[in-house]
Amino acid sequence: MLCLTLSLAACGFGQSRLNPLNWFGSSQPAARVEQPLTPGQPQDGRERVSQVLSMAVEPIGSGAIIRATGLTPSQGWWKASLVELPQTEPGVLVLDFRIMAPPKAEAVNSPRSREVTVALHLSRTRLADIRTIVVQGANDARSAGR
Repeated sequence: MLCLTLSLAACGFGQSRLNPLNWFGSSQPAARVEQPLTPGQPQDGRERVSQVLSMAVEPIGSGAIIRATGLTPSQGWWKASLVELPQTEPGVLVLDFRIMAPPKAEAVNSPRSREVTVALHLSRTRLADIRTIVVQGANDARSAGR
């Protein structure tokens, strides 16, 4: 058993796609992906979060959880989620970080108090052909790739 383990380690399993520890690296700043609206496409009504502060892809048994933290301009923003955009480039999954504005003007407080975190589960099947995941806000984006 020890010989089998050592031989697998020597043949590059550590760099293999099969190794769940190297599925996705840490996130990096990325360019936003502009996509035109198609006629008849239902409108969400929510805005993109002002800034994407962090993004992580965390492997779990059934696939992965994409977690992102964004910064809003004031308190009171709600109904946050990651919305998948139609795929324009093979192997790239683009997610909009959308959030609903408060019904009335709210106070602007410290940046820490305006952070919103959201997560999305993706199954192993859905992740099979994805090489890069991009989470974008109104002014920036972050990406993680294999």
